[in-house]
Formats: sequence, structure tokens, C-alpha cells
Amino acid sequence: MVDLLDDLKWRGLFAQSTDEKALRESLKKPITLYIGFDPTAPSLHVGNLVVLLALRRFQLAGHNPIALVGGATGLIGDPSGKNEERSLNTTDVVAEWVGRIKGQVSKFLDFDAPKNPAIVANNLDWTSPLSAIEFLRDVGKHFSVNQMLAKDSVASRLEAGGISYTEFSYQVLQSFDFLELYRRNNCTLQLGGSDQWGNIVGGLDLIRRVEGGSGHALTIPLLAKADGTKFGKTAGGSIWLDPQMTSPYAFFQYWLNTDDKDVINFLKVFSFKSREEIESIEKLHNENPGAREAHRELARELTSLVHSVEICERVEAAARALFGQGELNELDEATLSSALAELPRTTVSKKEEIPSWVDLLAATGVVDSKSAARRIVKEGGAYLNNVKVTAEDFALSKSDFLCGKYAILRKGKRDLAAVELI
Repeated sequence: MVDLLDDLKWRGLFAQSTDEKALRESLKKPITLYIGFDPTAPSLHVGNLVVLLALRRFQLAGHNPIALVGGATGLIGDPSGKNEERSLNTTDVVAEWVGRIKGQVSKFLDFDAPKNPAIVANNLDWTSPLSAIEFLRDVGKHFSVNQMLAKDSVASRLEAGGISYTEFSYQVLQSFDFLELYRRNNCTLQLGGSDQWGNIVGGLDLIRRVEGGSGHALTIPLLAKADGTKFGKTAGGSIWLDPQMTSPYAFFQYWLNTDDKDVINFLKVFSFKSREEIESIEKLHNENPGAREAHRELARELTSLVHSVEICERVEAAARALFGQGELNELDEATLSSALAELPRTTVSKKEEIPSWVDLLAATGVVDSKSAARRIVKEGGAYLNNVKVTAEDFALSKSDFLCGKYAILRKGKRDLAAVELI
């Protein structure tokens, strides 16, 4: 049987622990652990998957996971990794986001497991009943301001220009969460990103002071890309788990377009394949990186996990069809719309005469001019819905629009554009 901590280390998911030997000993029996997610947006993003899937690994190993959604801390804002104050959201907005994030985490944990079902908790449940006086007397008195000022997240903000009392108090609220989960669920381990180390050990210290108890902290390295750019970001912004915010097709393509230098590392972090399977994929990748099989394995597994196997199959079929390796007319409108969302496009009114292929390609901006588009036709590199266009004056008809709405123009093998009939 694979040792859980050794597997986390091999996958690059182990940054720091308070006492690794004691943690190993405690993991010989089922323990309860948690990770917190603050509702700072309507959806989690792929960066959150790093720790969320780590929590899933603990459940698969027989432990009891709690996904804590920060209905209270989300109203305050974590200063970690920020150079300025967050904009505070209203209680109604945060409450809505809490509900959405609860639904998302439930896709990755098993709430019906016979021995170790997962739990979703909301820290507003134990924070809102407390008055300010009770919080200061019962919780705040256990914190040294000197130690709080020394925390990296606070120190960096002080150097950058200052921090409000609101965000300064965040570490007290997070520590209080650990104490409450220790009391309510006998939770003895908190997982988090490496930037959360100070907040997590603050919770352990609070448990010791208030209850005379003990627990463990385990942090996970913040994921970085080989080229130095931020993981989970594209020119269009963050990669979200919500299909309305990042389409399943764009989600699949994000993983498919992973840099060769990152793909094996990402498989270790995100995939539930065994070490032997990943090392086999790595061998094939090193022998023939151009085949991009490692990238496909990564994209398939993550898209299936986040969106479903059926949706993954549909978007992969769409990707093949766009480049002439499948039937475009077999795609449903939702999948086709998702696949075309990232392409340069132009629109045509149903009430007007439909322009020529040359005019439309130029209108999308894929080429600089109509003369360039004509040259592509002459050279045999012009396609409409994967069918070669041979005449410079070829004009589309309404029957050329897939699902009665979209037409796909292709220049050569790779350059695509969409035309939408409105």
C-alpha cells in the first residue's frame, strides 16, 4: 500500500509540517482534517483544485475530510498574497457565493462514503452568534500582537503601505475555525497552501491554549509554471470550475496546451493515476513529446473530473472536428458554441445577403486584407466547415450554418474563425 505522505511528497504536494513523525503516526488511524475556501468569487478556480484534490486523496486513504466554506472569513478578506485591501462584498453576495462553492466542492468529495463521509461546513455558523465582546474576551485574548505582526502576510503588507484592522484580524478568525472544528468534529489536521502556514499554526496554538489539545499542520507548495507565469491564468483571465465562467471546451484546451516542461508535474499534482502509470506516461512523453499524449491524458482526466466524462468526450470530439478529424454536423449547439467561443469571429444578419468567404475571413481579422484571403483560396488553404473552398467569390448560404447559427472558416491547418448568423 502506498504511504500517503510519501505519495504527497513524490507529487510535489508537501511543503511543510509541524511534526512529520507525529503526523505519520496519527495517520495510522483515521483522522479528521479540513481545508478552508473563502468565497471571494462566484466559483473556485483551478488553483483551488491543488488543495481540494489533496483533501480528496486523504479521503481515499480512509480519513474524514471537511471542506470549510468561509461565509464569515469571506466577508473579511485574507491579506495573504495581496499588496492592497480587498474590496468587501455584501453579505448577500457572499451568501450566494457560499452556496455555489458548496455545490462545487461536493463534486470532488464523497458525502455518502460508508465509513468516512465528507462534510461541508460554513464558519459563519459559529462566528455570527458571537458578540464582539465575547470574541475579544474568549478568542482575541489568546493572541499576541507582536506575533501577529511578525506573520509574513502582515509584515509584507506593512512594508507595502499598511493593513486595515479588518484584514489584520483575519488570522484570528482562521485560528478560531480550527478551534471550533477541533471541538465539534475532533479535527486535528489543517491543510492549506504554503502561504497559510502562519494562520494554521496560529490555530494549533489556540487549540493548545484553550483546550489543552494538539493537532497538525501540513502545507502544500503554491504551484508555479516552468516559464514563471502564474498558474491558472490566461490572457482571458482565470480558469474557473464553473462552466458558465470558463467553458468546458476552453477548460479542456487549457490543459491540452500545457507547456511540455509542466505537463508531467501537473499530472502528479492533479491526476489520480498511480506513480507507475505517470512514470510510464513520462517515459513516452520524453521519447516523443510531439505526440502530446501526456497533455491529452491530463486534459481528459481533469475535464472528466470537473465537468463529467460525457462532456469531456463531447469537447474532445469538437476539438477534433474543428480541425477536420471529425464530423462538425454531429456536434450539438451547446458544444459547438463552447468550442467557438475563443475564436476570432464576425457576425452576419439573417436579413442581409451573406458575404463571400473572402469577405468574411477578412472581417474576422485572421488575415490583414481581402487580397490575402484570395491568395489563400488560390493556394488551396481555404475551408468552410472543413470543406475546401476553391472559388474566390464563393458566398455562404444559410444552409452552410451549423445548427442554423455557426459557420467555421479555416485558413490552412490551424487558423480558425467563426461566423455567427444573428
